[in-house]
Amino acid sequence: MDSKLYSNFDYESALGVQPGIAQPSQVNNAYLERMQALRKKEPTVDELVEGIINGNRVVLSRAITLVESSRHDHQVKAQQVIERCLPYSGRSVRLGITGVPGAGKSTTIEALGTYLTSKGHKVAVLAIDPSSERTKGSILGDKTRMEALSVDENAFIRPSPSAGSLGGVARKTREIILLCEAAGFDVVIVETVGVGQSEVAAHGMVDFFLLLQLANTGDELQGIKRGIMEMADMIAINKCDIDKERSELAASRFRNALHLFPLPESGWPVKVRLCSAESHFGIAELWNDVTEYVAYAKSTGYFDQKRQLQNFKILKETIEQSLLDRFYNAPDMESKLAAVKQQILEGKVSAYQAADALLQDTCL
Repeated sequence: MDSKLYSNFDYESALGVQPGIAQPSQVNNAYLERMQALRKKEPTVDELVEGIINGNRVVLSRAITLVESSRHDHQVKAQQVIERCLPYSGRSVRLGITGVPGAGKSTTIEALGTYLTSKGHKVAVLAIDPSSERTKGSILGDKTRMEALSVDENAFIRPSPSAGSLGGVARKTREIILLCEAAGFDVVIVETVGVGQSEVAAHGMVDFFLLLQLANTGDELQGIKRGIMEMADMIAINKCDIDKERSELAASRFRNALHLFPLPESGWPVKVRLCSAESHFGIAELWNDVTEYVAYAKSTGYFDQKRQLQNFKILKETIEQSLLDRFYNAPDMESKLAAVKQQILEGKVSAYQAADALLQDTCL
């Protein structure tokens, strides 16, 4: 660039860029200092338990973050908190909601949640977001899709990453449910990523399992999968106000399909209902069906039996996960795995033989 062209440029001219006016900080400095002090000060187990039992949402959020942490010291502390909160848990209705992408899970949860809070219930929503297999990151955007519920003082929404766990349900969701119950939430809703055979993971931690379906996405029979149908305690055809006639037809087909299945273990016949989360049509009736089911299951003893079976399942899964953690955290395991992988690449040993050798070496 020729400097002569700009030798006579008047930098004081109005045509030049003038320095702007210094703007005050948009955040109160005292608030920032307070928040930094809070972050530095790690609450004790006693403080966490007391805050949770008193319904302090900030403390509950910090306890959940502790539960979700993979750090060993955080896990030890989290288990102490859970054990202390255990006597205050178990008094909620645990509702699982699943459905194909676009079925309106978040909208249904918001409609149901706002209805329940208007009736005096305290609702906790655990929205599970899928984690990237490449980056391990999650968008965690469910809270933004539930605008009305997110500002409701009687509701608590916690998005959690699935972290690659079965069924898109976070590995620590069961522990988080216990903490929410101890905090006084009498309805806990678990939203899963979507429909798949692995949704059995979500079914194994709730009392009532709701399957959302649509009637305007092609052949409704495509949505009838035996594994999912057998797990559902209710099937709701959402967005029925778009095409009422087609929704009725879809509901009829689902009812006919259910007649081909044996009666569920609970003895409760699965209902098929029409609803529209957008207009709140059928939401009150849906909740009435849930409460009827819970009352029926408690009267027959199935409610307590199911929760005990879920506890035994937690025992089995915890043992399996602990063995897995011990294996990968064994001394020099990283170098041993690297050596074995190289042997497999060179064709010196099969993957089965390598796995068996590593297991024997770690005494598992």
